[in-house]
Amino acid sequence: SRLGGLDILVNNAALSHRPTTLAETTDELFDAVLAVNTRAVFRTMRYAARRMRDGGRIVTVSSVNTARPAPGIGAYAASKAAIEQLTAVAARELGARGITANTVSPGATDTALLRSVNPPEALEAVAGMTPLGRLGQPADIADVVGFLTGPDGRWVTGQNLLATGGLA
Repeated sequence: SRLGGLDILVNNAALSHRPTTLAETTDELFDAVLAVNTRAVFRTMRYAARRMRDGGRIVTVSSVNTARPAPGIGAYAASKAAIEQLTAVAARELGARGITANTVSPGATDTALLRSVNPPEALEAVAGMTPLGRLGQPADIADVVGFLTGPDGRWVTGQNLLATGGLA
């Protein structure tokens, strides 16, 4: 209240894991990934639904892995698919207040998290699969988020923008 209220929420929680088949995914791994990637996002969105000022903006960061699933990332992909749906529901529930809610699904973006779970040769292979021939950079995703949270994004809600360099 001291700052005047909540105008923008960007949910960018991510706990990834090394490739693990569904058969080898433990309950503990699955629960840990969903606790960070889904439950934390749910809690911040619930808070925003209660406290955000009219005309606010919500952006949730998901992943290309919901549009283009790959073996070994079942827990991660499931957690990100869940937040896409939570965000779509928020768009419907909060739209009457002028609040927009959208998802941004980045492709492979050159971050410490991506490098921590992928060997360099895998990153090179993914970069080669994009029409732009490179990994995304954090600024590529930040610009999309900036558009959605700014005045030019006022008519966009309930969408999942794939910022993948053409990968999906």
